[in-house]
Amino acid sequence: MNDKLVFLGLLYFVQGIPYGLQSSLLPLYLRGAGHSLTRIGFTKILYFPWVLKVLWAPLVDRVGTKRRWVVATVCGLALTCLSSAALAPEAHIWGVAGTLLAMNTLASVQDIAVDGAAVGLLKGRGELGLGNTAQVVGYKAGSVFAGGGLLAVIDVAGWSWMFVLLTFVYSGMALFVWGTPVLDHETVRGQQADGTKRGGQGGEALRPWRIWRKLLAVPGTPWTVLYVLTYKLGEQGAVTMFPLFLLDHHMTARELGFWNGVISMGFSICGSSLGGLLLAQFSIGALMRRVFVLRTISMVFQSSLLTVLEPSPLMKGMAVLSMSVQHFLGGLITTLTFTTMMHCTQRAEESIQATHYSFLATLEVLGKLMFGALAGGLVDWFGFQVAFLFFLSLSAGTALHVWTATFTGALREHQLKEQPK
Repeated sequence: MNDKLVFLGLLYFVQGIPYGLQSSLLPLYLRGAGHSLTRIGFTKILYFPWVLKVLWAPLVDRVGTKRRWVVATVCGLALTCLSSAALAPEAHIWGVAGTLLAMNTLASVQDIAVDGAAVGLLKGRGELGLGNTAQVVGYKAGSVFAGGGLLAVIDVAGWSWMFVLLTFVYSGMALFVWGTPVLDHETVRGQQADGTKRGGQGGEALRPWRIWRKLLAVPGTPWTVLYVLTYKLGEQGAVTMFPLFLLDHHMTARELGFWNGVISMGFSICGSSLGGLLLAQFSIGALMRRVFVLRTISMVFQSSLLTVLEPSPLMKGMAVLSMSVQHFLGGLITTLTFTTMMHCTQRAEESIQATHYSFLATLEVLGKLMFGALAGGLVDWFGFQVAFLFFLSLSAGTALHVWTATFTGALREHQLKEQPK
């Protein structure tokens, strides 16, 4: 189990690096250069490959091995970082956007292979909880490393050396995956099957509606689809816009890089870790009810801080506390959500498991991406106070939805499956 956790944690760590670069470093850079919140919000389109990954997930499911897909994509990320080292962001902003788009594309393909490997490797409720903790914590640690740690040293090391460092990180990871024994049990799909089976798979691949019908027929999928599309809407708006409010009124980019990019994300990692431990003791439905209510309460506190426009040490302290609590609860909710998704995927037949999980993960990203792109426009049009009331309403609605679903049966199937026999 320790080998599985290290393997998954490291792979999700390198997947989180592009997200950290784009979510923490790029917005502060653009805002400091005088760009509007609307334009900053539209940079979310660079995440679009994560929405499209479900289209090529069947190929990853049926061709080659997970090891080969991961090594190929990690090598591609190393080459992309090497080319990025030659770009100056002040003079080549479109080139920087292109490299981030390429990194998101490669990371999304890698995510399909790693998720498929995780579905096969993790067995039982205990392993699911710990494995998804490794997933969420690893991804967020990579985000902190790129968006907080690198932001703090970029003025000293410079843009080029930052990407040279990332090139070495990805190169080392490629060597690690190639030599790890965790994936030694894999067979090469699409090459060792007999002619009839190979022909059947090819025919099915040419009929995507059959795959979609299989995905939606997996027990628990309809409720999970609706949930992953909506559970982060209010939180996503608040987490994206509150640091920019602080940048406009109270804090410098360097302060935000430390408090929001490192400290708050540290709390997020703690929340994700706690989620895995709690899942071994309590039902997922009971945990989700309470945590979603706490998240709504924390957003009430954060929204109240928007009325204080004058900078002061007390306001900075309250802002840091607000961001830390929000990230802690967000990390806890993310672990619960991804465990729910993986538990649902394990009910699918093995030939479509990576595709099924990628389908759910794509919708999870789509919900956050679409609202994240619109959040900046809402603030520009209506102001921070009105926009945050809307974010708060969305969060309260999600809490009510989860609370109701636990008692009406939508989550009951998950709970019954998780109880020890």
